Amino acid sequence: MMMVSCLLQNVHNLQSDSDLSDTKLSGAVNLANKNSGANKNNKNITVNASNLDLEIANLNFNLSTSIVSNCSFGTTYSDYVNISQQIIFIYNYLEENKTTAVRVTVTSSNATEAFPTMFVARQQEGILSWQIPFEIGSSYSFWSVSRTLCPIDKSKKKTISKSQLIYITVSSMWEHNVHFTLTTNRVTDFELDHEKPRTFNLSVWQPTYFMYTFPENVSTILLKVTSASHICMTVSVQNIKCPVFDLETNVEFEGKHQTMTTQAAMFLEKDDFKEMNGFYVVFIVKPSNEVCEGYLQQTVIGPSNETDSKKTVTMEIKGTISGSQYLSAILGAIGFYLIFYVIAFIIGIVFAGCGLHKGLDELTQEEIEQSCYLFERSMENVLATPGNERRSISSQPNESYGSICASTESSGDSLDESSIDFLHDASIEKEIVRTKTALFVSDLARKKRKKLAKSYRLYHWNLITIAIFYGLPVVQLVITYQRVLTSTGNQDLCYYNFACSHPLENYLSSFNNVFSNIGYIMLGLLFIVIVYRRDVLHKKILRKHGKLEKLYGIPQHFGLFYAMGLALFMEGIMSACYHVCPNYTNFQFDTSFMYIIACLNMLKIYQSRHPDINAKAHTAYFSMAVIIFIAVLGVVYGTNIFWILYALIHMLVTLVLTAQVYYMGRWNIDCNIFRRIWRLVITEGRKCTNPVYPSRFTLLLIGNIINWVFALYGAIKQPSDFATYLLAIFIGNLLLYCIFYIIMKLLYKEHLNWLVKIVICTSVITWAGSLYFFFQNLTSWS
Repeated sequence: MMMVSCLLQNVHNLQSDSDLSDTKLSGAVNLANKNSGANKNNKNITVNASNLDLEIANLNFNLSTSIVSNCSFGTTYSDYVNISQQIIFIYNYLEENKTTAVRVTVTSSNATEAFPTMFVARQQEGILSWQIPFEIGSSYSFWSVSRTLCPIDKSKKKTISKSQLIYITVSSMWEHNVHFTLTTNRVTDFELDHEKPRTFNLSVWQPTYFMYTFPENVSTILLKVTSASHICMTVSVQNIKCPVFDLETNVEFEGKHQTMTTQAAMFLEKDDFKEMNGFYVVFIVKPSNEVCEGYLQQTVIGPSNETDSKKTVTMEIKGTISGSQYLSAILGAIGFYLIFYVIAFIIGIVFAGCGLHKGLDELTQEEIEQSCYLFERSMENVLATPGNERRSISSQPNESYGSICASTESSGDSLDESSIDFLHDASIEKEIVRTKTALFVSDLARKKRKKLAKSYRLYHWNLITIAIFYGLPVVQLVITYQRVLTSTGNQDLCYYNFACSHPLENYLSSFNNVFSNIGYIMLGLLFIVIVYRRDVLHKKILRKHGKLEKLYGIPQHFGLFYAMGLALFMEGIMSACYHVCPNYTNFQFDTSFMYIIACLNMLKIYQSRHPDINAKAHTAYFSMAVIIFIAVLGVVYGTNIFWILYALIHMLVTLVLTAQVYYMGRWNIDCNIFRRIWRLVITEGRKCTNPVYPSRFTLLLIGNIINWVFALYGAIKQPSDFATYLLAIFIGNLLLYCIFYIIMKLLYKEHLNWLVKIVICTSVITWAGSLYFFFQNLTSWS
C-alpha cells in the first residue's frame, strides 16, 4: 500500500482539468513497475499494472479545476473545495510608481487539522502558501488568516511589466466539501510617512507589515510603537526583500526584533539599509502573554474568542538628535561634574588661605598646655566614677594618658606597636576601658597609629585586587552581550528604555545610559584627590607635633576613605558595564559595589569613634562576599525555602552584631555566642528598662526592629527583585546610622560648622532625589 500511496500522489500531481490521459497513466504505472522490480526481494511489495488500474478505478478519482478570472479587489468570494475540486482566483492590476501591497484574508470554518484547506498565492517573483487551521505552536489554531503578499521592489519596477497577475489557488484533500471565503484588498497606505503617526488594528491571525523609506536629509530615525492594550506582540525591522518573515515561527530569522505590550522603540540608521534605503516594519501579535509576562502570569488568547485578540497600535517614525547635540550633551555632563572640582579647589583655597580653619601649626604653646591639662583632668574624673572603681587596676592608665603631653615633638614610633595588645594584662585593661559607662574616643584609640594605619591601608589595596578580578570578566561578558545583540538583532536580550536610548554606532546600543555613569567616576576620583591631600597634610603635622593628634579631634586613618573613593569609582565602571546590556541576570553588576559602598560608609562612621575595635579588612570583605553570594542565590533560587532561611539568618546576624557593638567588641564570636545571648536574656532581661549604655541600647533596639521588619517583609511578600530588596536593607541601615550619629553629636552639644551643615543639607536633598528615582521601577524584569 505504501507504493500505491506514492503512486496516487504522483497521479494527483499530474492531474489536469480533465481525466488522466492514457499516456500519463501508463507512465505512472511504469514508474510503479520499476519501483516494484527494484524491490522484488521484498515479498510484501508486489504490485502489477492490472492491480494498480483496479485500485485507481475503485477510487473513482477525478480532479477538476475551476478558474475565476478578473477577480475584483475588495470583493468577498465564497465557495467549496474538496479532494476532486480546486479553485484558482486570478487578479490583474497595474503596478504604479508608489509601492502598494496586496492583503489576502481567508476563512474556512469547517477545515480540520487532518484535512486543512490550502491557500497558495503566486506572483511574478515569488510564492506564498498557508493553510487553515492556522496553527501557532502546538496549542493555538485559528480559522481566519490575513496575509500580506510581498510587494515588488522599487529597484525592479523599471524592468518588469506594470501589468501584474496574482494566482490564488484554494484546495483540500478532504472528500467532503469544505467551505471558504476569500477577500483580497490593495493596501494603498503601505508606505509610512516620516513623522506622521499611523494607527491600525492587529490580531494573532493577522500579521501586518509596512514599508519605510529614508528621506534624503535623514540618517537616523526612532521607530516608536505604542498601544493601550497589554496583549503581547513582536515588532520586527527587516530589509526590503522577499520573502518577508511575518510569522511567529520565523520573525527572528531576519533583522531586529523586540517584544512589547504597551511600548516599543528602535533606533535605526540609514547606513544599515544601504541597498534599498528603507526597511519593512513587521507586527505580529503573540497568542499568549507568556513571552512578555513570564510563566507566573499568563493571559491566554484562545482561538474561540478571536475578537479579544484585537490590538490597536499607533506607530510613529521621527528623527533623532544630531552629532553636534551628542557632543554638546557629553561636554555638558563633563562640565557639570568639573564644577565640583572647582568648588573643592575654592573651598581648599578659602580654608587654607583665609584662615577659616585653624590647624595645629597655628596653636600657641599656652593652648597646647591647656588642652593637656583638660585632657588629664577628664581622664581622672572618668576613672574615679563609681561604676569604674571596682575595675581599676592601678594608676597606670592615668599615667599613660598623662605621658601624651610629655613630649609633643616625638611621634612615639620607637615603642613596640604591639606593646598594649600583648601585655599580660592587656585583656583585663581592655575589659575595664571599653565597658566604662562614660567612654572617650581616646579609650578606643589606644593602639599605635602605625599599626592601625597598616591595618586600614589593607582596605583600599584589597579592594583594588577585588575590583580587577571582578571587573575584567564583567567587561568581557558585556562586550560579548553587545556583539550577540548586534549580530542576532534580538533586542529582548537587553532591557533598555529604547525610547530614550542613543547608540554609538554598533559599539554601544545605549551610549547615553553608559555615559551617564561618568559622575560616579569623576566624583570618585575627586574624593580620592581630597583624601590624598588630607593624608599628606596630616602626615606633615604628625612629623612636627607627634602625639598631639590625640588631644584634638578623632584619630585620622585614611585607608577606609581611599577605599570609599575607589568603591565610588568602581561603581561607575560596573554600572556602565551593566548598562551596556541591562537585564535581570546582570543587575548584580550595578549593585555589588553599592553594597560595598554602604558597608564601607558604616564601617567608617564606626571607625571614627572606635578605631581600635573596627573590623579587619579581610573580615569585612569576606562578609561582603557572603552578602553578594546570598544575592546570587536570591536571584537564581528565590523559593519559599530560601526566603525563610534568609529571614532567619538576617535576624540571627543582627543579634550577633548587636552583642558585638553593645559590649564594644568584648564578646567572642564563636559557636557559643547564641547560648550566651540566650543566658543574658534570661538572667538580665528585666534590666532592659534601665540599660547600662542607654544611647547604644536605643540605637541597637531601633536597628533590630527595622532589620527584623525587613526580614519578615521579605519572607512574607517575597519581592521579585531580590537585589533591590537587599540594597534597600543596606541603604536603610546606613541612613539610620548617619541619623543616629548626627543626633548624638547634637545631644552632646558638639559644634557643627557652616560647611558641615551645608554638606548635610545637600546630602539630604540629593539622597532623597536619588532614592525617589531609584525606586520608581522604571525598568520591569517581567
